[in-house]
Order: sequence, then C-alpha cells, then structure tokens
Amino acid sequence: MDLCIKCKGRGFCGKPCIILSRIKKYQPKVSLEFSGSSPPEIFVGQYNYPNVFTGIISPAEYGDTEYLSSPEMWHSNKNDIAEILSYRAKMIYSRFSSNIKQAISKNQNKLLDLMRKISLASKSADINFKLKNKPVQKINLDSHLPLMANPAFLKSAKLESNIKVEKKVDYLSNDTDVKATTAVNELYNSDISVSNIIKLLSAGMLGLKYQRKLVPTRWAITSVDDITSKMLLKKIRTYSQLSDILVFNADYLGNYYQILLLPKEWSFEVIESSENYFGYAKTAVWQDYEFFSERKKYASNVTGAYYSNRLAVCEYLESIKRQASCIVFREIRKEYWAPCGVGILREATREAMNKKPEKFDTLNNALKHISSKFNIPINVFIDKSKIIKNFKEQKRLSDFE
Repeated sequence: MDLCIKCKGRGFCGKPCIILSRIKKYQPKVSLEFSGSSPPEIFVGQYNYPNVFTGIISPAEYGDTEYLSSPEMWHSNKNDIAEILSYRAKMIYSRFSSNIKQAISKNQNKLLDLMRKISLASKSADINFKLKNKPVQKINLDSHLPLMANPAFLKSAKLESNIKVEKKVDYLSNDTDVKATTAVNELYNSDISVSNIIKLLSAGMLGLKYQRKLVPTRWAITSVDDITSKMLLKKIRTYSQLSDILVFNADYLGNYYQILLLPKEWSFEVIESSENYFGYAKTAVWQDYEFFSERKKYASNVTGAYYSNRLAVCEYLESIKRQASCIVFREIRKEYWAPCGVGILREATREAMNKKPEKFDTLNNALKHISSKFNIPINVFIDKSKIIKNFKEQKRLSDFE
C-alpha cells in the first residue's frame, strides 16, 4: 500500500502498476462535453495553497451514483478494492483554480457557485460539463482520500435538475452567525453523514460570514472527525469508568483491527503496523496517543486515521455512557494494495465497536487473544504503547483493598 502511495504508478517496484492496469478498462472515453450525475462529490486540493484546484467529480452516466463516492456504502456493501477502484476510475474530476477566500464572494465565480450548490445536495445531481481539454488518464493516490482519476480543466457547467437539500443543511449553510464548529456538531447530531458534512466544510458553506473559506478536502476530513469526537469527549470524560477489559475486532480490505478498552479514565492510542513496508522485508510502526486532557497537536504519525478511529470509539462510549482507556491496534496486510481513504477505516472501526466484545480478566489475557489474531508479533505493538505502560505502572485504589 505505502509503496503505491509513494510511487503513484511510476514503476518504482520494477513491475507494471497493478492499480493502473486494474482501472484502465473502466476509465471513461469522453469528448470536451459530457453529462452525468455527480454522487454528489466535490474536491478542494491543498497544493499551492491558498491558490488551489477545486472541482466537481462526476461519471459520464446518469442515475443514482452515490455508490461511486460513499465510504459508508462501500463498507456496508463489502465492496472489495477492485470494485472501489472501478467506481473511482469512472469519475471525471472537472477542475478549476480558486483562492480559498473566494468562498465568501458569492456570484463572482459561476463554477465555484455551482460547486457550492453541489456540496449541499443529499442526492445525485445531474450536470452538463464543458471541458477545456479531454480528461487525462492518470490517477492520484493518497492514503487520506479515495483514488482520484481523470482530471480535466472545466470551461463551464450547468445543473440539469433540481438538487435535494436536507432542511438542517439548508438552515446552517444560510446561517452566517453560527460558528463552523457548532454547525458541524449540529449536523452530526441531526444524523447528516460524516461524508456529507465534510463536503459542506470543504466548500466553505459553514461558519461565520467573513470567516468562511474553502478547506482542502484532506483537511476537512480530519477536521470533521476531530470536531465531532471532541464534542462527544466533553460528555465521556464525566462518565463512570468501564468495569471490564473488552476487546473488539473487525477487518476490511486488509485492514485488521483489534480494539482494546481498559477500565480506566479516558485515554486513546492508535498503533498501526505494516509488513513489507515500502517494498522492503521489514515491519513499520506508526503511533500517536493522548491521555485524559485534550490533544493539542496533530497526530502526525498515524495522521487522519487517528481521528476517524477516535470518532468511532467515542460513539461507542457515548452509547454506553462510560469512559475508558482505548488502544486501537491496526495490522495492515498485503491485501490492502491500494489506498481507499480514511473513510473506510472509520467504517471498519464503527463495525468493530458495534459487535459484541470479548471480556477478559487480565490485560495479559487480552493481549494474548489479540496476538492470536495478528500475523505481526504483539510485542511490536506493546513496545510502542504508552497506555499499556501507564496501565501496568499506575496503581489503582482497588490494588490496595
């Protein structure tokens, strides 16, 4: 997986690119004009910030195309990597240049105004596109985002149908006296999907009037996961501690999760390990953590997956009204041969937390169980863990009874 992210089809492994070969047969052949139903999906880039590429992503086909874009649906339908790549290969990224502050200047950029409208939609939107050039058959791989393919510069675009907008989305996108953080939390509490909230934040549709701006999609994903989990944590930190040692598990697309909850005050840690990292016969490990107080710095080792995992764990703890120390163990196997974005990791963690957990009387027994489910030796994870070290060293009142 990591080799593919760094290589981006340039043949560093000395072999024909497996990702490029898989998607070529699905890539659309279109002229300078095409029409289709955007899932809806928009994209705001980060390179050359604050002047970035922005755009609308759509296949050259009509209908309900949400399945081409939704990590929630991919996970629910148990789509494999080949299927997800075939979905992404159909999409044309019709892009144009924007300055991030243009989000507050309505009716000055017709393409940007249309992109904003598309970000509001809850269902597929029919659009006619006129391009400056034919889509380039290339891909962009990013561990945070689903595969991006077929970029082309956009000349003009026009909606061919009315868009459906949820009432709460319409209200908060038009309320310029509500802070972006408050709006994100209100949307989340109104059961608007995380993927849709990300689009709204990225398009600059949330927040105070003169603070609204375009947010690179990669940053918006992390921001929404971070904001919503912090909201839940304000309540979780006040709850009683969990009474048992619990282990949850799930796997999807070669990402194997074992999630350990310990009866202690809130703390959180993600430890990821991958075999054969970057094409070499070695094991790589990434780790980030926080203790009871709020994390201030970006989780620069695990990056976006840290916040997606944390949201899923917080949703579970809020549902049972308990706090706990949590370690998310992720083993990345060779089956995960192409990045599909952190959205699928959020959904895999949610799946784990929705299953009935296994209970253990000691930490050692729980770790033995986790070890039996992994290919990588458990000591690779234990040696990195701050929470395990803290749990073993810190005495509790029950130890003196």
